[in-house]
Amino acid sequence: MPDENLLSTLEQGLRHSRATRSRLASRLADLEAEAERVRTELNEMDAIISQTEAAMFRILSSSFSVHSSHSAPSDIEIEVALRRDAVRNNQPVAYQQPAPRAHAPRENIPPLRPNVEPTNDRFFERTIPQATAVLLRESSGPLHVNEIYNRLLDGGFQFTGQNPTISIAVSLNRNRRFRKVAPGTFDLTIRDAAQAS
Repeated sequence: MPDENLLSTLEQGLRHSRATRSRLASRLADLEAEAERVRTELNEMDAIISQTEAAMFRILSSSFSVHSSHSAPSDIEIEVALRRDAVRNNQPVAYQQPAPRAHAPRENIPPLRPNVEPTNDRFFERTIPQATAVLLRESSGPLHVNEIYNRLLDGGFQFTGQNPTISIAVSLNRNRRFRKVAPGTFDLTIRDAAQAS
């Protein structure tokens, strides 16, 4: 008799476990279907975001190309590009205050020299961050993107975009080796750390 009671209890537990498993499997199937619907909606939102970004880029590029045919992008245009890039990459958009040391006055921003003939090829196959790190190590302080552009051209760097100074600013702003110390002006983070100690 005790074996029959034990067997009956085990059978009842087995039926209960199977029913619970069936409910959980059904719930899992519903959750997987919901997850697939959410994935589809996310893909649709990604497509909308990409189309919107592309439209914004076309509008901004056309306005920059109108300006760049006459002069380099202003510091304000560079800041707008940096903010747009930060938003696109889900990064904080806070402006970093300039370091307390002196910088070149804003009226002395070097003009772009787009027709520079390279005097050497030391930056020919380097990236913007690699080449700029060399330039900033050689300089005694921070450099404006216009000066970085001029020196990169002098070293044989080849730009492909319509707005190279914006490309420089965005590239440096994304890299932790560099710190923006004023609009359009960057320095090495390691130099800031060394001078703070």
